[in-house]
Amino acid sequence: QVQLVESGGGLVQAGGSLRLSCAASGIIFSIPNMGWYRQAPGKQRELVASISSGSSTNYADSVKGRFTISRDNAKNTVYLQMNSLKPEDTAVYYCNAEVRSTLLRKSGYWGQGTQVTVSS
Repeated sequence: QVQLVESGGGLVQAGGSLRLSCAASGIIFSIPNMGWYRQAPGKQRELVASISSGSSTNYADSVKGRFTISRDNAKNTVYLQMNSLKPEDTAVYYCNAEVRSTLLRKSGYWGQGTQVTVSS
């Protein structure tokens, strides 16, 4: 079993910055992919950014140039640096990880979510 623990959400004014962290723990052989999703009230959960174990990244068009995803493989931790925040970035942000507990066994896990609120 794997647990993902997120931290770093909060309330910030438009134009401000926040940094989210997500640490994975448990039975981990490797983590091929980690990412951040978000879900605003009344909307579907959407991918914000993802990063592979080799540090290849992918971003939603709405956050390109403002958000940066990174990871520390030694700590099984993924980060999301969010700059130039806008009110439309307000959402619950969820960490996601694709985890191999053995070489042949892979499962997906979600964090509990952290609220990010951007005031205008």
